[in-house]
Amino acid sequence: MTIRPAYMASVWAVAALAVLAPTVHAQRQMEWLDRGLVAVQRSDGTIYVGWRMLGTEPDSIAFNVYRDGVCVNETPIADSTNFVDDRGAGDATYAVCAVIDGSQAAPSKPATVWKQDYVTVPLRTPEGYRPNDASVGDLDGDGAYEIVLHQAGRSRDNASRGMTDPPILEAYRLDGTFLWRINLGRNIREGAHYTQFTVYDLDGDGRAEVACKTADGTTDGTGKVIGDPNANWVNRDGKILDGPEFFTVFDGQTGAALATADYIPPRGDIGGWGGIGGNGSNDHNGNRVDRMLACVAYLDGTRPSVVMCRGYYGRSVLAAWDWRDGRLTSRWVFDSATPGLEKYSGQGNHNLTVADVDADGRDEIIYGSMCVDDDGSGLYSTDLRHGDAMHVGDLDPARGGLEVWGIHENEVVIPGYEDGFGAAMFDAGTGEILWGKSPGRDVGRGVAADIDPRYPGAECWWSASSVLCDARGQEIGPRPRSQNFVVWWDGDLLRETLDGIRIAKWDWKGGVEVPLMMAEGCSSNNGSKSTPALSADLFGDWREEVTWRSRDGKELRIYTTTMPTAHRFYTLMHDPQYRLSIAWQNVAYNQPPHVGFFLGAGMAPPPRPNIRLAGRSMAPVGSK
Repeated sequence: MTIRPAYMASVWAVAALAVLAPTVHAQRQMEWLDRGLVAVQRSDGTIYVGWRMLGTEPDSIAFNVYRDGVCVNETPIADSTNFVDDRGAGDATYAVCAVIDGSQAAPSKPATVWKQDYVTVPLRTPEGYRPNDASVGDLDGDGAYEIVLHQAGRSRDNASRGMTDPPILEAYRLDGTFLWRINLGRNIREGAHYTQFTVYDLDGDGRAEVACKTADGTTDGTGKVIGDPNANWVNRDGKILDGPEFFTVFDGQTGAALATADYIPPRGDIGGWGGIGGNGSNDHNGNRVDRMLACVAYLDGTRPSVVMCRGYYGRSVLAAWDWRDGRLTSRWVFDSATPGLEKYSGQGNHNLTVADVDADGRDEIIYGSMCVDDDGSGLYSTDLRHGDAMHVGDLDPARGGLEVWGIHENEVVIPGYEDGFGAAMFDAGTGEILWGKSPGRDVGRGVAADIDPRYPGAECWWSASSVLCDARGQEIGPRPRSQNFVVWWDGDLLRETLDGIRIAKWDWKGGVEVPLMMAEGCSSNNGSKSTPALSADLFGDWREEVTWRSRDGKELRIYTTTMPTAHRFYTLMHDPQYRLSIAWQNVAYNQPPHVGFFLGAGMAPPPRPNIRLAGRSMAPVGSK
């Protein structure tokens, strides 16, 4: 591959300055994870073995791989977290031991060999429902992830009339063990913009909680009903525009409701949520008032908070909550209807993301075309208006800090916004627009990822154009047809495209996508969005797993790569920005996760995450 030397020299210069002038921040509470060991039989009969390295482990760490109690590597593996055993067998059992300074730690949990490149999670899908978006957390504190799944019945978009089925959340272990079911009830409408749930260890006890909007008739995982079980606030249009709204934190292990408070903000005047976003209009039928988002953010730099949101076409309100020592408390509320904050109205997205954009150790919420600071104040507004897709990361590593690539709807000309970009890159810390394309266009899709090693940083593409641009906005050739998701899958540092049930490699020489795998017998979610149930680094090495529902809805299938790689990183789940991306991935129009540093061709060594692990700890080095 060809990399421009001058450009990469500046990348390394930026990295060197960061090392020479560090800023000391408090450590973030993160979840302790086990080795996440997987062993998969490949088509040639060899066994692929992959495992995690944690973000707190030293660079000098190495590993030994054991098959049925016998070490199969000649010397400790120090440059990778995977191994291909060409003498393995399908009935073998594998384990991995860490080696630090010549001392070997206790073995990992043993892993039996998968017969195919996915693990099946049997489901108890209710009649008339289908598995939809999923999230993960360590619900029981054993160092392995469990799945929280949104089961969706009849659903409606906010703009549409019609009855829906009660949304259902279920929890499963990866072996299919059913843990609990939460029925949100008839007073929560089913649809992509209503049911936003977060799964995260909010109080640092090593076990994740589940948090979401609830209402009269919500039944928790133990059968307890929240509010009035007989209340029916559904009107003749199938919408819920009256009645109380709540915010509830649930125990992740049992599904029991731990605390419930009134939802912030309340509906208020249902005609008070219009503005310059979307088509610049308003309504009184429950469309704009019931646009919900949610995320988790480290607002104090050390512990996570939940941020529940309402509105983005006009008025936008973000409410931060803390779950500490068994108490649920309101931290702050940002409301664009507050005098002086008018420029923040109409700037929201059908999604959001979380990152430390000003490098102060605390997170900000990038709410589409605007950003809210960690203290609940407005950081900036770009005036780019509402959009459907957004990517935040170190997209241009020659610049300091992070960048935002987003696409925007400008379908109605509004005085003062005639030339709004349909696709634009802006500085994540300041909101400065770096470059833009497709002025005045309504753009529906857009992606940013490093898919071409000839051009440093991320490449960008969007649905209103047939071209691919580099990180500086220069057109470099045709774009991939896929424009929904991306995934780290094969052995190099470039990202692959993920669309529907297919993963493909961008052939940057030929300008075409080359299929790598097809999840036969599976289905994607969310209509034309064609998204998986979840894409995340769930186990194995640093590359990502993809979860799809089976076509009959009776199971989830979690696919993992079996391609070896010479690159070694700690698990992406210990990068704070990436982990928070997984927490919000299920929200509204799902977006792929990004790390908080540049991961791609020609990258500098990744920074060590400043984290402390909550819950159990790894067995001490030297134990047997």
